[in-house]
Amino acid sequence: MDTAVLMTTFGIIFLAELGDKTQLTAMALAIQYPWKKVFIGIAAAFALLNLGAVLVGKILFAVLPLFWVKLVSGGLFLYFGITSLRGGEDDDEGKEKTASARGPVATSFVMILLAELGDKTQLVTTSLAAQYRSPLAVFTGSTLALWLVSLIGIFLGRQLIRFVSLYTIQKAAGVLFLVFGAAVLFQAFAGR
Repeated sequence: MDTAVLMTTFGIIFLAELGDKTQLTAMALAIQYPWKKVFIGIAAAFALLNLGAVLVGKILFAVLPLFWVKLVSGGLFLYFGITSLRGGEDDDEGKEKTASARGPVATSFVMILLAELGDKTQLVTTSLAAQYRSPLAVFTGSTLALWLVSLIGIFLGRQLIRFVSLYTIQKAAGVLFLVFGAAVLFQAFAGR
């Protein structure tokens, strides 16, 4: 494996995603669900996305028009924004039941998969794989960068609840999801 390509890819992807919607989504999900389950879902989504970017990125975009990917992604963010804003007043036992009913691993996986499909980092990963012809190094560098950014977001979110009430954070997360959903839908319709 080409270490220079791995480190170059890692640096580019890490900086591109730092403070991006993915990190903020990881933060919001980790406040609502157990962080390990959130990370499992996120890690699996990024591994799949990067595999697709490295191996079949061009085919994927030919089969799935970006407009429809963004439309579904925006709708999903809006749905989770609304459900986050509607929840938050139950007791802890009720929250635990809701989290397990929704499936934190599946929720995290689908949200990240749809939000990042066709995103700048996936396109950059596809470009780097074509440029360097070292798919394993590009895949590894990109995946590790995205995992680290997500873990930073998860742990920042977990620390935030020490200073701000869970109810307030859940409401803020709901608003954040609504903003992301509106932004993605705006991009989808503006690009048509």
